Amino acid sequence: MALDVPGRVAYANARLLDPATGLDAMGGLLTEGEHIVHLAPGLFADGTPVGARVVDCGGACLAPGLVDIRTQLREPGQEHKESFKSAGRAAAAGGVTSMVGLPNTNPVIDDEAAVEFVARRARLIGLAKVFTYAAATKGLEGRELAEIGLLHQAGAVAFTDGVKAIADAQVMRRLLAYAASHDLLVIQHPQEPSLATGVMNSGETATRLGLGGIPREAEIIMLERDMRLVAMTGGRYHAAHISTEDSVEIIRKAKAAGLPVTCDTAPFYFALNELEVGDYRTFAKLSPPLRSESDRQAIVDGLADGTIDVIASDHCPQDQDTKRLPFNLAEFGGIGLETLLPVTLRLVHEGRLPLLKALDRITRAPADLLGLEAGRLRTGAPADLVIFDPEAPWKVVGDTMRSKSKNSPFDGHLVQGKVIRTVVDGRTVFPEGAG
Repeated sequence: MALDVPGRVAYANARLLDPATGLDAMGGLLTEGEHIVHLAPGLFADGTPVGARVVDCGGACLAPGLVDIRTQLREPGQEHKESFKSAGRAAAAGGVTSMVGLPNTNPVIDDEAAVEFVARRARLIGLAKVFTYAAATKGLEGRELAEIGLLHQAGAVAFTDGVKAIADAQVMRRLLAYAASHDLLVIQHPQEPSLATGVMNSGETATRLGLGGIPREAEIIMLERDMRLVAMTGGRYHAAHISTEDSVEIIRKAKAAGLPVTCDTAPFYFALNELEVGDYRTFAKLSPPLRSESDRQAIVDGLADGTIDVIASDHCPQDQDTKRLPFNLAEFGGIGLETLLPVTLRLVHEGRLPLLKALDRITRAPADLLGLEAGRLRTGAPADLVIFDPEAPWKVVGDTMRSKSKNSPFDGHLVQGKVIRTVVDGRTVFPEGAG
């Protein structure tokens, strides 16, 4: 499918924000075709280029498009929950211009053909750019390593078993050793499965509700084990969606010791706590589970001091048939593409992170982690942009989300920060139909 790419577009009267360089100034940005060709403070103050289409940003923020490194796209195999097109629309509405899908599709992304399928489908849809992880083990079964070298050559950006932990220590050791020899990244869902048999965070709230608990130690023990394996092998290791105070401290110590370790968290874990479960609210059933208020505050502290490198949406669409069930039976997960920016901006509004630092966690940092050509405003870079009003208030209403699934843990919450326009490779993809 041919995509119409505009000629020259001048984005004028914008507050330019580039976390990679520390730029925060009123100015303008010029794109030509798929790339940025010029940007500067004060640009277009004396007029815009002849022949360029002008987009007056009206003083709104113009930043690199968001890079979301943890999404479940559900295609192939579960298109009734999500698809490349519906996820692309949700991403565009949320200012996300690049997203990375987990390999837990049906069939699993554990061979070259599956990796190539993702690239073809993303190009055909033409919304947010889609990259993919490949399975670390064949069939996500945790026993035999997948053909990691071939999968990397086919385009896989890193290796993970998705929502399953690589629980066997010998398998993880071999994986990290192989990754170290080829400079590849291993991403772990740090949760010891033999301890994670409950449905929410262990503690007083779970006891009061009569629900089985998942102890914090399920995450902590797995991280402590993995740090030892990283030290043995030198493999690059990334912990996904950490959620406890101890986890932050483990990563902090590992970094101080010089280990090649990074981590991310999701907005759920710095904006919500276990009380969100309330009266058995299944939209708040997540993996890892929402933790205590002290854990939530520790996650915020980890973001503030740089221990936590990246914020990812952890977008996990589930349909009504699997969410609107008794709490014990409902599936884990929440959607997050459209709320990634405003909930991240909560850290700014509450004075916990400066604006550029908060944006860095969802632009430059995730792009650099995976080696993606994204996350920066610079001449020659792809024209992947988001224009947003950081102060605009709105209410999250799950039923109006563009995702096929509506299971937002933030349903009913008030947030600040609204996307005005999203641009991918020079094309406006949100609002839909805009030139």
